Amino acid sequence: MMPFLFHRSGLSLLLVCGASCCRLWAGELVNSTAPSASSPTDSTPAPGLGQLPTPGTVSAAVSAEPDSLKKLQLQLDLGREQRRQKSTILAAQTLTGLLTADAPAEIKRLALFELALVAQDDNKLVLAEQIFGQYLHNYSGDPSAPEVLLRQGLIYRQMGVNTLAISKFYAVMSTALKLKLENMDYYKKLVLQAQIEIADTYYQEGKYEEASDFFGRLLKSANPELDQIQTQYKLVRSLSYSTNNAETVAQAQIFLTLYTNAAEVPEVRFFLASSLKKLGHNNDSLKQVLLLLQSQEENVRKNPEVWTYWQRRAGNEIANQLYKEGDYLSALQIYLTLAELDKSPAWQLPAWYQTALIYEQLQQWQKATETYQRILDRQKELTDATATPSLLSLFEMAKWRRDYIDWMQKAKITQQSFVLSQGTNASHSAKQ
Repeated sequence: MMPFLFHRSGLSLLLVCGASCCRLWAGELVNSTAPSASSPTDSTPAPGLGQLPTPGTVSAAVSAEPDSLKKLQLQLDLGREQRRQKSTILAAQTLTGLLTADAPAEIKRLALFELALVAQDDNKLVLAEQIFGQYLHNYSGDPSAPEVLLRQGLIYRQMGVNTLAISKFYAVMSTALKLKLENMDYYKKLVLQAQIEIADTYYQEGKYEEASDFFGRLLKSANPELDQIQTQYKLVRSLSYSTNNAETVAQAQIFLTLYTNAAEVPEVRFFLASSLKKLGHNNDSLKQVLLLLQSQEENVRKNPEVWTYWQRRAGNEIANQLYKEGDYLSALQIYLTLAELDKSPAWQLPAWYQTALIYEQLQQWQKATETYQRILDRQKELTDATATPSLLSLFEMAKWRRDYIDWMQKAKITQQSFVLSQGTNASHSAKQ
C-alpha cells in the first residue's frame, strides 16, 4: 500500500511534503542551501519523460494563459532544472510543493513523474519504485504508462530483483497493446526496447541459454531499429558461455562476415577459435588464431588494448591446448607469432621458452639450444624494475635446459664412441 495518500478533485496523489520530504532525501536541510552544480557525483540523471530510447508521447509542457498557471509551470520547470543541477533536496521540495498545491491534474502528473526521477537520481531506488507505482495507480490509462513500466523494470534490475524486472518488461508490451496507442512508431520502439531489456536481463544474470534464445528472436525480427552489431555480438557470447559450440561457430562466422570493422571482432574471433577447438577442428581453430594474431596494424591501432588482450588470450589458450595434445607443429606456429606481438622481455622471452620446449619435443636439439641461448642473451636488458621473480626463474630454467641438452649431446657422442670402440676391439679379436 502506498503511503501518504490524499484525495483532491477525485484524484489520488502522493503526498510527501515539508520536513518529511527533507528526511526522505538527506536527513535534515541545512539552511536550505543547494549544492553546487559542479559537485562530484557518481549518478547520472535519469532521462526525462519521453527521453528513453523511445520518443515521447506526452508533451512536457502545459499550455496555460492565467498567471497562476504560468507560475505553476515555472515551478515545475524549476524543479526539473534543480534535478538537472543535481540539487535533489531542493528539487524534491519544489515538486512536492506542486503536489500539495491547487494545481491542474496535468501539472501534478508531471510533478509526480519528475519526483520519481529525483529519487532515482539520488539512488533511492525503492522510493523511486514506490513513486512510479503511485504514478501508474493514478494514471494507468495514460499513454506514458508503458514507458513508466519500462523504467520500473530497469530500476528493479539495478536493484538485482531480476524476476520483477522481467515481469515489468513484459507488462510494457501488454500495456501498450491495451492502450491502442495512435503513435505506432512509438509503440514499436517501446516494445522493441522491452524485448531487448528482457534479453539483456538474462544475459547480465548469466542465464545464457535464455539470453541466446531472446537475442536470436530479436535478430530474426529484422527490426531496423535494432542494434544489429551488439545483438549479434551478445548472441555469440551467450552461445559460447552456454557451450553451444556448433551454433557459436555459425553465429560468429556471420558476425565476422557482416561486421569486419566492429570493435568486437577480436573477441568474436577468439570465441570462434575456441569453439572450433572444442569441436575438434584443430586446423580451422589454428587458422582463426593466426588471423587474429596477424591482424592488420591499422585495426589494432583503433583499439590496441582490446586487440592485444584477445590476441594474447587466444594465442596462449589455443597453443597450450595444442601442446598438451601433442600437436607441436601447430602450437609452434602460434608461439612464434605470439613472440612477435611484443618485444619486451616479460612477453617475448616466455613465448621463446615455449618454442624451445617444442623444439625439444621434435628432437631439434640445435634449435632448442639456440633459442635458450637467445633468452639468456637478453638477461643484460633487465633492470631492477623489470627483473621480476618469474623472469629470473625463466633464465634459470633456460640455462638448466641448455646445459642439460649440451650434457645429453656430449653423453650421446661419448656413448657412440664407446660403442664404436667396442665394435673395433671385437673385430680385432676375431681376426686374431
